[in-house]
Amino acid sequence: MWWTGAWIKTRLLCISVPLLTLFTKPQHLLSSGSCFLDINPRGQFPAFKCGKYILNESFAACFFLENEYKSQGTKLIPDSPDVQAQMYQRMFEVFTLGQKMVDVIYYNYLVPEGERHDSAIQRNKEALTAELKLWEGYLKKTTLISSGDCCLAGKEFTLADVLVFPVIAYMFRSGLSSERYPALGKYYNSLKDRPSIKATWPPTWQGTPAQDTLKAI
Repeated sequence: MWWTGAWIKTRLLCISVPLLTLFTKPQHLLSSGSCFLDINPRGQFPAFKCGKYILNESFAACFFLENEYKSQGTKLIPDSPDVQAQMYQRMFEVFTLGQKMVDVIYYNYLVPEGERHDSAIQRNKEALTAELKLWEGYLKKTTLISSGDCCLAGKEFTLADVLVFPVIAYMFRSGLSSERYPALGKYYNSLKDRPSIKATWPPTWQGTPAQDTLKAI
């Protein structure tokens, strides 16, 4: 998935650390062969190496980079315990959001044709809708206390935004309605032009129409 590599790339760009080795695409496996598998023997993406350290889980890589280079660039883990608590909560909630999104967008890809059921499709859509309403509520609250960029943990861009924004962006790319989810739409539009985010934007999204998979959600 694009967003797994985007998490690490966005963090690297926030601290201006040279990218040592990061594989995020199937082409990388074909071109690098055993080099890729030496870094990630599972053959999965992303595959990341920073100096002698290998971290192939996106969250682990982001935490490592923030700790190792916290004196450089944008500080993404705030000092305030109140803000930290909200940041960590949103970061780990994104797993639920992402899974419910995948259940809807990739249902036909993941479930064999003979095992597909309309009731399951409807159930997945309802689960994603309920999840999106939660996030809409979260962002309505942070918007009230934030000026400038709309961020998940308050006024400042944090590691929560690095890890959640790509999933939100993927859903809008898949047809999510900003009219139905105005707070999520504001969040997306507020952050999408940040330099570190623009630098990770998938080239295939440039000048091509969005999908409509989530337009009815």
